[in-house]
Amino acid sequence: MENKNFFINIIRKIKSINPKIKISIVISITVIIIVLVLTVIIISDMQKQKYVVYNGKNINEEKYPGYKALIDELKNKHPNWTFTLFYTKLDWNDVISNEGHSDTRTNPLNLIPDYSEYPENWVCEIDKDKTFDNGHWLCASNIAIAHQMDPRNILNEENVFQFKELNYTEGAYTSEGISYITTNTFLEGESIANTLIKACETANIDPYFVASRLIQEQGKEGTTLSKGYEYNGVVVYNPFNIKASGNSVKEILTNSAKYAYEQGWDSLEKALLGGINFVKEGYINVGQNTLYLQKFDVVDYNRDENLYQHQYMQNLFAPESEASNMKEIYENSNSVDGNYNFIIPLYENMPTEIQ
Repeated sequence: MENKNFFINIIRKIKSINPKIKISIVISITVIIIVLVLTVIIISDMQKQKYVVYNGKNINEEKYPGYKALIDELKNKHPNWTFTLFYTKLDWNDVISNEGHSDTRTNPLNLIPDYSEYPENWVCEIDKDKTFDNGHWLCASNIAIAHQMDPRNILNEENVFQFKELNYTEGAYTSEGISYITTNTFLEGESIANTLIKACETANIDPYFVASRLIQEQGKEGTTLSKGYEYNGVVVYNPFNIKASGNSVKEILTNSAKYAYEQGWDSLEKALLGGINFVKEGYINVGQNTLYLQKFDVVDYNRDENLYQHQYMQNLFAPESEASNMKEIYENSNSVDGNYNFIIPLYENMPTEIQ
């Protein structure tokens, strides 16, 4: 009852206010509401990731040191290339911390081969002597991750194809180009080369990327998954190694073969077509449309997964290796200077010194 009387008194007081003053109050309140709404919108927009076409002048060199000179050098050498600045809005140190291993994570996001051709501090302190996957991989340290993720280490002719947008470019691909990398491999043959090109044109995906991915996943000679593996009485194929996870060879084969069986991939051609569609729907179409972004999940695309979790592979060196293969194919098919776009990630609070 007291509350009711309180509001009645408020209403009476408002009614007793001079009409001109009343209008002024309404206008003031409306202005305040508009300002608050606009402020929320502006703050929200500032936090959103965005893509901006690089024009040679529109990069803040103080916030993102070292990028401009490297991009300009590539642009001068390849005038047909374009570059898109991808503002991730992510803090560099947070990114490396989240990509790194921790006590709360069962399996590392990033693995390196178990051999000594890199600095000792590239193996993480946590689980330092523990091997993963098929027993030949070690946990990568934050130092190793930072080196492989720093875009400034990639903005050179040898590595830049990690950033190439993986769309289909009309007239850029030939069966001879595919054959260059697939000769003497499990993918050898004009029929498979033509299958890859046609399927990739339909899916709007770079076929040289697909060929590089397959060689990366299977090696030149192929594995059991690309040569055929019997599961439930059916020989199945899974050359993209989809769902090939586990801590033993048997577990890896079983998981991958089970997925192939469920998809009906009882021939290499069916598995190639299905795998291409898997990459398109699961990665390309959700913004992970470069080798780099498929390895390092820094794209906020309103997915159910958290950032950093949706990666195609654990191998820290995979983007570098695949990019090298792609570049080699483009060079040998005389199409390296085509109209290609490269998506360059920018992080907040980047260190001045290259990692």
